Amino acid sequence: MNMMKKWLPVLGLGLLLILAACGGNNDTDQGEGNDNATDNEGNTSGEKGTLQIGLNNWAENVAVSNMWKVILDDKGYNVELKTVEKAALYEALKNDDLDVGLEVWLPHTDKPLYDSYKEDVAFHKDETWFEGTELGLYVPEYVEDINSIPDLKGKADKFGGNIVGIDAGSSLYGLTEDAIKEYGLENYDQQSASGPFMTAELGNAIKDEEPILVTLWKPHWVFAEYKVKLLKDPKGVYGEKEDISWMSRQGFKEDMPKVAKAFKTWKMDDESLGSLMNEVKKADDPLEGARTWVENNQDLVDEWTSHIE
Repeated sequence: MNMMKKWLPVLGLGLLLILAACGGNNDTDQGEGNDNATDNEGNTSGEKGTLQIGLNNWAENVAVSNMWKVILDDKGYNVELKTVEKAALYEALKNDDLDVGLEVWLPHTDKPLYDSYKEDVAFHKDETWFEGTELGLYVPEYVEDINSIPDLKGKADKFGGNIVGIDAGSSLYGLTEDAIKEYGLENYDQQSASGPFMTAELGNAIKDEEPILVTLWKPHWVFAEYKVKLLKDPKGVYGEKEDISWMSRQGFKEDMPKVAKAFKTWKMDDESLGSLMNEVKKADDPLEGARTWVENNQDLVDEWTSHIE
């Protein structure tokens, strides 16, 4: 027993030295050249780290989020897509519960959320990936007597008194509530629903050539499939054309500089984004559609990610 007590300190010191030797390389360089993240045993998580992207159910957001999952998974990252409503996404980024949100419309649409979270969330508003958006109220082209929002007044019965909207936490929903007040459309109720529900309702109405009034935005795959028109907005409630940029939790650029550089380099236009959205829409699984698009547009993807080994 005394002999055992004598050797215990020596054994303990030896064990500490072994652990130090095994774990001595755990520190990671947070500079431009390193995106790796390690666990307590010194193993990499998804080789280069785990990235959580907040995904809200807008068609273009689903498309680009799945696209980046395909791209970054192939580059050795572990990308997790987390479905969340738009307003909740900002709160999650503030609390470091998510890493990135890929869609911020500025200077108008997302301004209320931007003003509320600009001290707590990193907005990369100068790093736009799509320019020239449009959003507002739309009807099918065959609804010939409605061409502007003022034309809707007194014609609620034509649309069953409904405006088919999207989720109540979105800026588009809030702007439509403002439009109802500004244009005296109190006989209309905005229906809160998901983006896919709205497009399904639009498709069903167009199939039967029935009038329907929806909230919609560009870019969207709808414009490649249906003939719809944006109602003129003389009071400018929905604002002018905007640009789409991305946002992240504070410190993300320092933690994953290579991914941040890829997002900064990323640019899309009507043609490239429209083709991506169509591939995603056609596929049984959004990830499958995104992968098809990535494989068919590898030159463009390489422009965004040439700095990532």
